[in-house]
Amino acid sequence: MNGKLIYIGKAKNIRKRVSSYFTATNISFKTRELVKQIKKIDYTIVPTEHDALLLENALIKEFQPRFNIELKDDKTYPFIVIKKEPFPRVFLTRRRINDGSTYFGPYTSIHTVRDLLELIKQTIPLRTCHLNLSAAAIQKKKYKVCLEYHLGNCKAPCVSNQTIEEYDAGIEQVKHLLRGNLSGIIQQYKIEQKELIDTLKFEKASLLQQKIKALQQYKSKSTVVSPKLGDMDVFSFASEDDLVIISFLTVRNGTIVNSGTMTFKNKADDALEDVLSQGIMHYQQTYHIELRELIVPFSIEFGFESFTVTVPKSGEKKKLLDLANTNAVYKAGQLRKRKMLHLSDDSADKSSLLKKTQQLLSLQEIPRHIECFDNSNFHGHYPISAMVCFKEGMAIRKDFRFYHVRSVKGINDFATMKEAVTRRYQGLLRDDVELPQLVIIDGGKGQLNAAMEAIQELGLEGRMTLVGLAKNIEEIFFYGDKESLQLPYNSEVLLFIRSIRDEVHNYGINIHRKLRSKGTFKNELLDINGIGPKTAEELLIHFKSVKNIEKASYEALKEKLGDKKAQLVYEYFRK
Repeated sequence: MNGKLIYIGKAKNIRKRVSSYFTATNISFKTRELVKQIKKIDYTIVPTEHDALLLENALIKEFQPRFNIELKDDKTYPFIVIKKEPFPRVFLTRRRINDGSTYFGPYTSIHTVRDLLELIKQTIPLRTCHLNLSAAAIQKKKYKVCLEYHLGNCKAPCVSNQTIEEYDAGIEQVKHLLRGNLSGIIQQYKIEQKELIDTLKFEKASLLQQKIKALQQYKSKSTVVSPKLGDMDVFSFASEDDLVIISFLTVRNGTIVNSGTMTFKNKADDALEDVLSQGIMHYQQTYHIELRELIVPFSIEFGFESFTVTVPKSGEKKKLLDLANTNAVYKAGQLRKRKMLHLSDDSADKSSLLKKTQQLLSLQEIPRHIECFDNSNFHGHYPISAMVCFKEGMAIRKDFRFYHVRSVKGINDFATMKEAVTRRYQGLLRDDVELPQLVIIDGGKGQLNAAMEAIQELGLEGRMTLVGLAKNIEEIFFYGDKESLQLPYNSEVLLFIRSIRDEVHNYGINIHRKLRSKGTFKNELLDINGIGPKTAEELLIHFKSVKNIEKASYEALKEKLGDKKAQLVYEYFRK
């Protein structure tokens, strides 16, 4: 984050979110302007959507990016506070004051806060008034009981009906509830629920069931915001070959206000402790930060003690350390994946990999142009074939293709493969386009033989090499050979070939999903009056094919659909 931040956002699928800015057609002027100014994209992984909301909010407030300010800057999330006072009140607030009170949250949903406060009110009698309940005021007997006492919501400590010890026991229960220690409360509710059911009080039992469900789903902990934590800087690391990736979290007032990774080349093979300490010093100088407390995975000696070094074993600090470690490991994995996919900018590395591929596969030429085919279908229906193209070790997405099967009836993987290969290379021959040196067929000998039939019929035998990549043990088949070629599982060449196979597999699935969502596939089930797309898809997933649905008994259909829809489907196929 050395440049100027212009936008902060969150997403479940960061790749999909980011790519939409560059590929979508109907984008606003603001988005077009944003895309023009992008120089670098960085990201941080957090465990939940709740944490993503909170981190987004904290970073926007810290950096005030140009494209966020108008929409996001005034957003404040609510807390539940246990006020520091005699007979503490428990209430909602959006302001954290350093007055010794205990804060829980922040919460991303105001409804969650209100539900929790209502739950506390129903189960733990506490006062809601603003009276000064000091010992002296109570002894003067200046107060009278209020309506809340008569409703059973308060035990009236204001008139000495409840001691401070009894009240504090209730406050401890509140803390347990807000910390997520709910097993005791849930168990008690289940006992009460059983008693209500035994006495046929089903409505009250149903209300208790709703409370039990709410408690089971409730999580009060946030990794990215913890009010009781102060200022600290969290570091973890991961390594990939000679690179060390150091992940950092800047925590201020218990909130992560910055995060990122730094990558160092460990040329001299220094100890990881030394690399981490150097990275921390670089972080301090780069971000001009005065370090106070460091959270690290192991003890580090700096030679001076201007700050505290903590190696947590559990608790909130350990969670932050684990989060930093998750991001470091993920970045290392991305570097590894880049090597597998060969997305490095180093053309010498690409050339070396392609030469190794030529040698290990005994190819006549360096495979500068590689294509890969895979068949895809939806629960045995609507088959398509997908093809991806790699040139100089790079995926060339504009040359990716998919083919609707025309000549094959039913599911025939071999015939489908033959049709796709035929249509692809008929097209290249017609347009006088360069042929690939290597063609990878996702599958075993059957798919490979079918593809070779197409090549032979087109008169292309000998002009390219076809290999099959079996899915089970990643073995490579050549046409006509009885024995397969088995490369070491972590071989650079096998990783490269597998990455191409994974690319075509993902491409086929994505195309299939888009076609289904657009309604491109004709589904016979949709001809049944009263059966919609969702029900049709559920049936296909459950029964695997329309043919199986046609043969299904009424009882089997009823179990899945209920009586009315089962009757519609059953009668349709019997007619």
